[in-house]
Amino acid sequence: MNSETLFNAIRSGDGAQINQILEEQPQLVDAVDQRGSSPLLLASYYGHRDLCEILIARGAKINAKDASGNTALMGVCFKGYTDVAQLLVEKGADVNIQNFNGATALIYAATFNQKELVQLLLSYKADVSLKDGRGLKAIDHARMQGLNQIEKLLEDAS
Repeated sequence: MNSETLFNAIRSGDGAQINQILEEQPQLVDAVDQRGSSPLLLASYYGHRDLCEILIARGAKINAKDASGNTALMGVCFKGYTDVAQLLVEKGADVNIQNFNGATALIYAATFNQKELVQLLLSYKADVSLKDGRGLKAIDHARMQGLNQIEKLLEDAS
C-alpha cells in the first residue's frame, strides 16, 4: 500500500481501510498528495468528520498546510462544515494561521457567509484585525458583499 491508496480511501470515506493502512504504515498519516494536501486536509475538505477523528487520533498534524498555505480549518470554513471545524479547533487548530495570500479561516468564513463558523472562530479568539494580501480584514470582505449579519458579528468582536 502507498499514499495514493490512503488518499483514495479518504475520498471514498472508507474508515476501515484508512485504519488498516495507517496500522501498517503509520508514517503515511502526514503524507502529501500532488497538491500538497495531507490526509487530514483532504478528509476535512470532503467533510468527513469521522475520518478526521481517526487521523487526528493517529497523530496527524492539525495545522499542516497545502501548497497554497491553507490548513484543514481554512478548508472547512470555505466549505461550511461547522462540525468538522468544531472538531479541529477543539483539537488545537490555530484559528489565526494565514495562507500565502494572507487569508485566515475567519476571512474565509466571512467571505462565504458562514455565520456559524464566524461565531465559532470568534469564540476561539480569531483575530479580527488580521489582513489578507490585499490589505482587507474579514469585516471588509463581509461589507463588500453586503453580509450585514457577518459584518455585525465582526464589528462587535472588534
